[in-house]
Amino acid sequence: MMKPHQTVLIAAVLFCAVPAFAQSDEKEPVAILEVGGAGNWSVKGGGSSFGPTVAAEVTPIENWLELEGGVTALFTSHTTELDADLLFKKPWTLSRKAEFMIGAGPEWIHSRENGVTANAFAGEAVLDFMFWPAKKHKFGWYLEPGYDYSFASGHEQSVGISGGLLIAIP
Repeated sequence: MMKPHQTVLIAAVLFCAVPAFAQSDEKEPVAILEVGGAGNWSVKGGGSSFGPTVAAEVTPIENWLELEGGVTALFTSHTTELDADLLFKKPWTLSRKAEFMIGAGPEWIHSRENGVTANAFAGEAVLDFMFWPAKKHKFGWYLEPGYDYSFASGHEQSVGISGGLLIAIP
């Protein structure tokens, strides 16, 4: 049986050794900030809306999982919509300058149309294309087509695309 001081010593050695093996010459950013614009078109003929979007993306499991949380404000002449989502994405590196991801997740939609406010829960599926012009991934751009399905009455469906600037947060 191990004595308590031996257990503490082994735990301390493992705690210090694991980060040393995880370090590499090229430091990955803590997060990627996405800032851009979005357009959305109703599948059932409800028109289109446009507005700004911002999101942050982190990689909890390298090459397996990326999490993206974002907010988009969409506007038409009589409607304002605020969407917040959390997407779970599977990444693939296509080259040193291009990445592709496919993802899905929940979305909360807060809308105001002709003075009437509504909240809805929805599901979202996206394809994400990221392009990095330089070897070091500090700045880039992205295109993210997507599909939304609302679980509220009427089951609104829409397709959209967002795009803009990628900023690596060191």
